Amino acid sequence: MDRIDRAILKSLAGDARASVSQIAERVGLSQSACTRRIQALEASGEITGYGARLGHKTLGFHVTALVDITLSTQVEEDLARFERAVSEIDGIVECALISGAHDYRLKIVAKDLDDYERLHREHLGRLPGVTTISSSFVLRSVPTRSEADALFGQ
Repeated sequence: MDRIDRAILKSLAGDARASVSQIAERVGLSQSACTRRIQALEASGEITGYGARLGHKTLGFHVTALVDITLSTQVEEDLARFERAVSEIDGIVECALISGAHDYRLKIVAKDLDDYERLHREHLGRLPGVTTISSSFVLRSVPTRSEADALFGQ
């Protein structure tokens, strides 16, 4: 990966809806050369997808919880079963296998505390292999740099 690839990634991370011609102009390439580079970045896994960042609160989700989960075992089949079950639950926007005192950290959005309590009762408490659930609620999200700026500097 060279400086042009980094510039393409930074441009896409800032505006994934930018046209190839806009990106090509920003990084100093022809449109066809830029297209080839973007395709190569996708094929190599440096670009894993494109998406919109959603305003949870404007969509009616006013509560964000970070939930640490501990499982009874860390056998690969049990981890896979847990991950499959988590992928089926609406409201879970992120699931990470982590090191430390817990096995997983979930990021969950809910309409309000009653909605979170329902999700906890109906889903989290029934996940396979769960022994402990520890929830923390986000009081404020602090704006951070874009992913590309954090990776490649600004």
